[in-house]
Formats: sequence, C-alpha cells, structure tokens
Amino acid sequence: MELYVLRSKEEIGLEIGRRIVERVKQNPYIVLGLATGSSPLFTYEAIVKYSLAEYVSYKNVTTFNLDEYVGLEETNKQSYRYFMNENLFKYLDFKKESHHFPSIENMSNYDEEIKNSGGIDIQILGIGSNGHIAFNEPFTNIDEKTHIVELTENTIKDNSRFFKSISEVPTKAITMGLNTILQSKEIFLIATGKNKSMAVKKMLEGKYDPSFPASCLNLAKCKVHVYIDDECYEGIK
Repeated sequence: MELYVLRSKEEIGLEIGRRIVERVKQNPYIVLGLATGSSPLFTYEAIVKYSLAEYVSYKNVTTFNLDEYVGLEETNKQSYRYFMNENLFKYLDFKKESHHFPSIENMSNYDEEIKNSGGIDIQILGIGSNGHIAFNEPFTNIDEKTHIVELTENTIKDNSRFFKSISEVPTKAITMGLNTILQSKEIFLIATGKNKSMAVKKMLEGKYDPSFPASCLNLAKCKVHVYIDDECYEGIK
C-alpha cells in the first residue's frame, strides 16, 4: 500500500486523472472501475481536461461502477448513472453500451461480466468514516461478491444531504462486494478532509479487521495507491 500526501483534493484529482489518462493512452481497451460521491469528482474533472486537450479516445474503454441505488431510474438526478453521465461520460466519446452498473437484474452476473471483460484494470475508491468502501459496511464478509444491501440508518442519514428529504433516500443499494474489489489489478483510494483521518489511519495499520471493511485492502495482491490531502494527514499525525 503506497501513501501519497498532496496539498488539496484538487491536486489529488489532477494527479490521479493524469495517471489514468496516461494508462488509457497506453491501453485504449482498458477497463475502469468507477466510484461516485465527492471523492472522485476532481479526478473526473481532470480526466476530461487532459483527455480533451490531448484528443484521447474512450470509444473502446469499458467501465463498471461500484454501486447503484435500488429503485431510482437512470434519469433521476440522484442515481449514480446520472452522476457518471453528468461528471464524466457526456464529455468524452464513451459508448453507452460500454457502461455497466449493478442492478437487481444483473446482480448475479455482474462479477462474471467483469471477468469476461478481462477484469478491472484500475479501480477508484473512496472511504467512509467507518471504513466502508462502496456500500460494504462493517462486518461485510470478505468473500462477498456483488450483492444487495439494506442501507444502515447512518448511511441513509449521511446520503440524505443529496435529497430533498430523508424520506426520499433509497433504503437499498446494489454494490460490488469486497471480493469483487480485491480482484482489481490496481486500486486508487481517495480520502480528503479531517473527517477521514481516523479511517485512513486505521487502514494503514496494515492488518485486516472485519469491523473495518477498507482494511481488506491490506490483503490485496495488486498495487493500492492511497491519496490523501494535507488536512487528512494532519489528523493522522
């Protein structure tokens, strides 16, 4: 596990975005695992910026998203498919059929779809203050593959800031499991702000703790790059 400390979330986005664009240039058929939320926003912004400036094509790139709410149409502004379209897909020449999102319909086949694509070359992750990655909450089985999750009261409360009221927040989601994530060939995890300090510190202890899902990354056979900003680092010291 490699730790990188940069000054701000903007700098982190520029660095990871640059690295991903370079990889796309090297392998136009790359398979990307994508996350949503605030953590990867600057990364997607940088990918668009560098790709347009360098005329990088994404027509042969395949993407698999980490998760999706159950019950939201793709046109719903809170769906993760909508998020990806508004923050990345619509700016570049991705083919819509190359985008994959977990759903009730494809849940049992999602891992097989990833395998058939050649596996995820680069997986982008965020981390929750309780160590969750994707929607894998504490004590999720490390062998879990893509599955349906009953969202915890805490997660529903946290996500309610994106909705008009807490009653609109979906109570279920489909998520890649810890096993699915660990099959990735390379992982970039982003954590910014003091509220993520303790989560990162625990993850960096170097051991697996079932009560702290992100710690499973210590068992990953691939390279895991952890990017944090100065604010997060100050909370770790």
